[in-house]
Amino acid sequence: MTVIGFNTARLAFSRARPSRPWTAAPLRSLATSHPLVLSHPSDVDTTETDGGRGRIVCITSGKGGVGKTTSAASFAFGLARRGRRTCVVDFDIGLRNLDIHLGMERRVIFDFVNVLMDECTLNQALIKDKREQKLAMLAASQTRDKESLTVDGVERVLSELSQMFDYVVLDSPAGIESGARHAMYFADDAIIVTNPELSSCRDADKMIGFISSRSRRSEIGDAVNPVSQTLLITRYDPERAAAEESLSLLDIEELLGLPVVGVIPESRDVLTCTNLGTPIITLGEENDAASAYSDMVDRFLGEEKELRFVMPEPVSFFKRIFG
Repeated sequence: MTVIGFNTARLAFSRARPSRPWTAAPLRSLATSHPLVLSHPSDVDTTETDGGRGRIVCITSGKGGVGKTTSAASFAFGLARRGRRTCVVDFDIGLRNLDIHLGMERRVIFDFVNVLMDECTLNQALIKDKREQKLAMLAASQTRDKESLTVDGVERVLSELSQMFDYVVLDSPAGIESGARHAMYFADDAIIVTNPELSSCRDADKMIGFISSRSRRSEIGDAVNPVSQTLLITRYDPERAAAEESLSLLDIEELLGLPVVGVIPESRDVLTCTNLGTPIITLGEENDAASAYSDMVDRFLGEEKELRFVMPEPVSFFKRIFG
């Protein structure tokens, strides 16, 4: 069997990359005709949170199964642990999972769509975390259709949340369907989650172009900063990358052209934590994946930290001999 090297595959990927920006019609031209219910993006570009609304952070990807919800749960938990009032919102209408990752599945009474339909107040739908008092969650509906989301309704809810919290973290579904489009549209920051494989990176590249041309900030234009986009690489195995069995960190940076906010190593503990309803970041510095998520939160908040878990561990003398 012939194995195609990753250098050859990368070349094929680069030739197939879509041009940016996309030219499809926007959800709505807020810049010209619509009153801004959610305050102008410039309100959060000058200071972090003082005096203005909270920042809206979208966790997204092109490909499913890369760890968006796992990352959103740990990222939001890490922000709350550092004293930031944080709300994490599940945008995957009909297929919610965020409540399971946070151990809140039995506490969901009202959801996002109930708020949009004025069937309850926002405060009634918010669920406070029992471990971190500054963390809350707004669950997605399991019984409604994604078409329940409207730009005006989402804007109204995000406007209210951004007055209550320092950070509103949006757990976006994969791809560019309705839930993902509405989540990305109002983002101030976007964290693109990808695995070290070509299909995941190609889909991530599409999302980068989509956010660059279809967000509210892109519609407003030069008067505001563009959406701040960074990469989060999950399920990274430096040994496999060194053996050219997967993309390396350098490969991904060259392909996607965005700064890397975090690299999360492959870990069996992710599944265990999900089943227990505990974000993996709670495992602390003794766990590599938890440490990597903690570093990622610190980098997002502006702290300079060297990337860990990106180099193969040195092989001991006895392992080289005995295997």
